[in-house]
Amino acid sequence: MRPPGGRERVAILSGGIGGVKLVEGLQELLPPEALSVICNTGDDQEFWGLHVSPDVDTVLYTLSGLVNRDQGWGLDSETFQALELLERYGEPTWFKLGDRDIATHILRTRWLQEGRRLAEVTAELARRLGIGCAVIPMTDDRLRTIVVTPDGELDFQDYFVRRRFEPPVEEVRFDGAADATPSPEALAAILGASTVIFAPSNPIASIGPILAVRGLRQAIAQAPGLRVAVSPLIGGDAVKGPTVPMMQSAGLPISPLGIAQAYEGLIDALVIDKQDVAFKPDLEAQGLRVLVTETLMEGFEGRLRLAAEVLDFKAATTR
Repeated sequence: MRPPGGRERVAILSGGIGGVKLVEGLQELLPPEALSVICNTGDDQEFWGLHVSPDVDTVLYTLSGLVNRDQGWGLDSETFQALELLERYGEPTWFKLGDRDIATHILRTRWLQEGRRLAEVTAELARRLGIGCAVIPMTDDRLRTIVVTPDGELDFQDYFVRRRFEPPVEEVRFDGAADATPSPEALAAILGASTVIFAPSNPIASIGPILAVRGLRQAIAQAPGLRVAVSPLIGGDAVKGPTVPMMQSAGLPISPLGIAQAYEGLIDALVIDKQDVAFKPDLEAQGLRVLVTETLMEGFEGRLRLAAEVLDFKAATTR
């Protein structure tokens, strides 16, 4: 598979481990200047006075080769001695910040306190880690994903990490979305892209916060290139995480039809798994182009294969 030509510009919307797998495959196939990764920051939270951006950091650590491959997040060969002492002090330690990971959050917090925008901070972290492509937060403003459950309203990390996404989901809300504006870098990446990709991420918790920034939704709707989503569902289930209960809370079918509904008016094409081939005629009847393939990305070869297939699909549909 040869890399695409120099005019290719890809902007991918990503959040979580499923999204970054496809991002890593694209990084191998595209020149650095041709790839922009627009990251969800609805999961951001403050711990011990530090600004933590989990989805951004998963992208940074993966693309720099520092990620813990077994987990898919965090740093390889990490230690947790700072947390051990915090626990001895009686502090809650359910959110696992590693000793080296803390360095990222210290720098991010300091630079933000100095008045830099989150997009500027993220670009500097990426540069110092040797990442060539653009890693861009969706907004510089505060936007937080809130999960409404029978136990009350929970910050996303409380629901996802501390509660292990066990409480039933009644609603998902994006606090601050009404006042948030897109980062200029995110807007430019989308409007300048020849392909906009929705990664196989949770459409509610990972992509939903990005779309909640109204200027970004409008930019995607106006984007001149092909807009293609990769379904995170395989045979009526998600590989991992709370995608299914969150889609159910939004009244979406747990199938590629639900993914198409979540992104209605924003995509031209949808990539679905072979197990979901029966949905292809209905999707095409909605005017969508459909690629049926194996969407499970097993190992690095699986990431590279799916990324290549998505780029080839785009090339074939725009000839």
